[in-house]
Order: sequence, then structure tokens, then C-alpha cells
Amino acid sequence: MSEKIFGTDGVRGRANQHPMTAEMAMKLAMAAGRYFARGSHRVVIGKDTRLSGYMLEGAMQAGFTATGMDVFRLGPAPTPAVGMLTRSMRADIGVMISASHNPYYDNGIKFFGPDGFKLSDTDEAGILALVDSPDLADATEIGRAQHVDDGIGRYIEIAKATFPKGLSLAGMKIVVDCANGAAYKTAPTVLYELGAEVIPLGVSPDGTNINAGVGSTAPDACIAKVLETGAHAGIALDGDADRVHAIDETGQIVDGDQILALIARRWMQSDRLAHGGVVATIMSNMGLERHLEGMGVFLRRTAVGDRHVVAEMRKHGFNVGGEQSGHVVLTDYVTTGDGLIAALQVLAAVVSAGRPASEVCKLFSPWPQLLQNVRFARGDPLAAAAVISAIKEGEAMLGQNGRLVIRKSGTEPLIRVMGEGEDEVLVKQVVQTICDEVEAA
Repeated sequence: MSEKIFGTDGVRGRANQHPMTAEMAMKLAMAAGRYFARGSHRVVIGKDTRLSGYMLEGAMQAGFTATGMDVFRLGPAPTPAVGMLTRSMRADIGVMISASHNPYYDNGIKFFGPDGFKLSDTDEAGILALVDSPDLADATEIGRAQHVDDGIGRYIEIAKATFPKGLSLAGMKIVVDCANGAAYKTAPTVLYELGAEVIPLGVSPDGTNINAGVGSTAPDACIAKVLETGAHAGIALDGDADRVHAIDETGQIVDGDQILALIARRWMQSDRLAHGGVVATIMSNMGLERHLEGMGVFLRRTAVGDRHVVAEMRKHGFNVGGEQSGHVVLTDYVTTGDGLIAALQVLAAVVSAGRPASEVCKLFSPWPQLLQNVRFARGDPLAAAAVISAIKEGEAMLGQNGRLVIRKSGTEPLIRVMGEGEDEVLVKQVVQTICDEVEAA
């Protein structure tokens, strides 16, 4: 197949439209089954709570079994659980059916290799090359399918084991917003069993309400519930629970950058921070970089996407990385972003300090940063001469006291324009000028 359908995080699009059709899901499964059928002939499939998940799960099950793979279905499960269980169950491949923070009418397919990590570009290309030439099993070798009854229970126990021994969440009142998504059972259970008084939010999925006014991309609901109940903290996950924003007791958001700073500090103090560095993307705030420098920790930046963060971590042996958006990857525990496990590290810091979350979780003042999205229908607005000129002028105006990051979204038809600098007024002016030129183009 010559068409490139893999984006920054698997294949994604509107359900029942190319490439997110049942037919394509089955073809991808047959291709992946052929590409990865090297050992156990097992595949683990998880999904979030979208209505279209039933359709895509069934199609992929058909595709995998047609190539002789045995399918183990987890049902609704966080993305990191799929990575964990792919490795622990000695499967050849794992699949998560989810469009993460997108609305319910979108869906996506993420693949994990036998090591539990997301696939490389090379592996994705290898799967695509086989989409139009499936190698079906003989009738006597067709695979079987079954539900994994203890899959979620396994993940719950793994997540609990990451919370420091000797600590407890007893006496903590915690709001947990599961975005009506994949963690609607796991996250409240983990927090309750660690001792917390749990106030659940976004735990009534109906197939169409995932991320709808709840979760990490709509944190106002979690903020309001924290303030209403007098909770000590809030945790807002996204639809597949691979990202998180924490909320302190005053209703302030603790984003991925602050979480990275907090974990890096604690792990450095306990000699757990590997190689004295943290991996983040080009979108992370300069305030984070300056703060880490002050601790003697360096920040290594990558392209946007937790897959790029993980690749850099694996290449150089780092164990803390993530994104400002709330993907936090702790490779001592997991193979991809895990919102719940990251949140447990934050809560452990609050419990250990014996102080309010607002005092513990804000370690640095971010530089003024502005991100605007410009939707486009066709063409390449970033290639327009006027846009190129506006970007060059903006970079010159910001100089050494700011920076610009302008890129196409990997999951939506958007141009993302991010400006950052010490002069907030200047940042707004530069970003707006560039956005105007992009819209005109």
C-alpha cells in the first residue's frame, strides 16, 4: 500500500470513513498478523469506550484470526495497559483502538510490538507494505479469540505497585475524572485501594460521551468538582488514559511540564533519575528547561509525540520523559504514557511533603506561551511566501528571549502556531500575525 495512513500516533480518523473503516481495520490486522507472526501467534487487543470500538474490534479480530493469530480481548482498558500486557502475556503484537482525546466520532488504531513499545516507522512501513497482499492461514490453522477476564485486574495491581512503599493515600480526598473513557473502572479502583476517598467523575460511558466536557482536555469539570467538594487534589485523564493533568486544591492546573519537574526532582534526590536528564518535546515550556538547568538536570527535546519521546529515552537510557500535554513516560514502570501512574507519583510527593498540592506541585513559573490552531482544508499553508516571511520576522522580533514552534498536526487538519517568550504582549503579537497569514494562505 503506497498511501501513508500512519500519523504521529498510529492510524486515526473519523469512524466509518477512510481509513477508519471496518475493511481497513481488518486489512491492517491481517497485515500486522503476517508481519509479526514470529513466535507465540498471540495478539492483545484493548479499546476505549467509543461506539465504533465494537466495529473495529470485531474487524481486527477477524483479520488476526484469519492469519492464524490467537486474539486476547481486554475490552475497555487504558492504552498503557495494552503495552504492559502485550509484553507480560508474551504476545507478538498489541493493539489499542482509541482516538485518545478526540471526540467519540473519531477513532484510531495504535500498535505495540512484542516488547510493549509502540512501533517504529520501519515496522509501520512493513505493515503497510503487506496490506494489499494478505497471507491467510489454512482452514486448519485459523486462530481463536477469547476475553481476558483478569486483564484489568493485572493492570490495577501493577499500577498500585508503583506507589512508594510505606506511603498511603489515607486521609486524601481525590477527584478522579476518567473522561468517560478507558480508565473509568481502573483509576477509581487504584486510588480507593491505596486508601483515598475517591470522588469519581466521567465514569458513565455510553459510547458517545467520551471526552465530552470532561477529562484532561476539558479540565473545568474536574476543577469545579475539586472546589465544590474541598478535595485535596484532582486527576483528569484523557479518553485512553495515557495523559493526565493534575488539579491542586485551589483549582489550578498542574500540567505535564510541572509534573515532569516534580518527578525529576524527587527521582534525582533519591538517585533514581537515569543519566541526569529528562526528555520532552519542542512544545515544553522554557521555564521547565531553565528550572531543570538550575537543578543540574539537562532537558533533551524531541519532535511532538510521545512515540518520539520514548524513542529518545530508549536510545540514551533515560527513565523520565513526557509532553506538556500530560503524556508522562516513566520507563521504570511502563512503555508509553500512563496518566494514572504519573498521577500516583504526584500524589506520593504531596503525601511525603505533608503540604498542600498547591505548594508541592508548582516548581517553576512558566514563560508566557500562546498556542493557536488554524484549520485548513487543502494545500500546504506553511509553504506560502507570506507565511514564511511572517515566521522569519517573528523569530527576529523574539530573538534570544523567545521561540516559535509552527507545525502541522499529526492527527487533525490543523496548523499549530506556538509562541513563547518573556514579553507576553510581543508573543501575542507575533503569534497573531503568523496565524493571520496562515488563514490567508
